[in-house]
Amino acid sequence: MSAMSACTEPRLDFVQCLHPGGLHRMAYWEWGDADNPDVVVCAHGLSRQGRDFDVLAQALAPRWRVVCPDVVGRGRSDWLEQPLQYQLPQYVGDMVTLLARLRAQRLAWVGTSMGGLIGIGLAGMRSAPVHALVLNDIGPAIAPDGLQRIASYVGQPARFASVEEGARYLGSISQGFGPHSAAQWVALSRPMFVADGDGWRLHYDPRINLAFAAVDAAAAQSGERALWALYDAIEAPTLLLRGAQSDILAAATAAAMSARGPRAALREFGGVGHAPTLIAAEQVDAVTAFIAASLPPR
Repeated sequence: MSAMSACTEPRLDFVQCLHPGGLHRMAYWEWGDADNPDVVVCAHGLSRQGRDFDVLAQALAPRWRVVCPDVVGRGRSDWLEQPLQYQLPQYVGDMVTLLARLRAQRLAWVGTSMGGLIGIGLAGMRSAPVHALVLNDIGPAIAPDGLQRIASYVGQPARFASVEEGARYLGSISQGFGPHSAAQWVALSRPMFVADGDGWRLHYDPRINLAFAAVDAAAAQSGERALWALYDAIEAPTLLLRGAQSDILAAATAAAMSARGPRAALREFGGVGHAPTLIAAEQVDAVTAFIAASLPPR
């Protein structure tokens, strides 16, 4: 594969991961030089998939190897037999397996929403392999209004006559992503659908909402305390991105994240809620500049 094609089209590969009761395959999309020891892993949000990062990956791939997994239950990855296993410890464990496969010498992690929580789980562990961390509109404390909004549509049955119809539906529930051109929205939406008979359905296991909905107030408080403890243990340089109108990452939480733990550098984007899609030039440039400063040329 030529250097040019390596930066314009990803390679699809799989890694076998362990879950209670068996094994499953996790898909990942890889950009750039497969022998590059400097790796950027980009992890998506709750109901999304790895192709969300195509624009960012193309910008990063000339300098770094970029890997964008489909978290289990999404995209090309397997679905779990027991839906209550769709939880953060399972996702973190899968990523540890992926990182062992990648054998990166230096690693940057870019995580949007759920992907950022996975990043906190990894970077906060002792001897963490993460050398730079980008958290995209997420923190240890998650605003309840945003959770309720997401819970209102995740896992709901939806079938579409065309990808274009599906893209319009996604637009109706994704106002927080901010403005996109028609071409950008189609490119972002197309990987979200798989053929289903004479129509199309969303790419993910709809049962991911069961574990999401099973979290009660006590469990949420316990989880928040655990995430703050992990965040406070992070030693890697950290960049926190926030949509200025986010209903998931409150301004007070972002301020706290800038004052404690790794003392994340905060960058806000106007006209955006939850979550920046890392497609707009200013968003891509912010991530690229941070990784370049954190993983300078050897």
